[in-house]
Amino acid sequence: VQLQASGGGLVQPGGSLRLSCVASESIYRINGMGWYRQAPGKQRELVATVNNGGSTNYIDSVKGRFTISRDNARNTVYLRMNSLKPEDTAVYFCNAANPPFLSWGQGTLVTVSS
Repeated sequence: VQLQASGGGLVQPGGSLRLSCVASESIYRINGMGWYRQAPGKQRELVATVNNGGSTNYIDSVKGRFTISRDNARNTVYLRMNSLKPEDTAVYFCNAANPPFLSWGQGTLVTVSS
């Protein structure tokens, strides 16, 4: 399964972006899907997860600002990001929330800067 993330870009602090991640095959069999990010010089971290029932989880630093969702009919996972901060700057990826992981795609770069 190939994962293609898109929707990143340069945004000012306080701005919003919506990321999309399209899978080449059905993601229905993967109960938990997640968005990850990797900032320069840091390890990749799991930011948000969503399961087939719609239950979501977030790391504390993005709670109330980010919203993850999925559309299994479109093989797509979304991440809506509001009130963006400079510390949100990173390359964002989607993948299974738990092992075994799918092949990591290129990700999409989000830069929050004035």
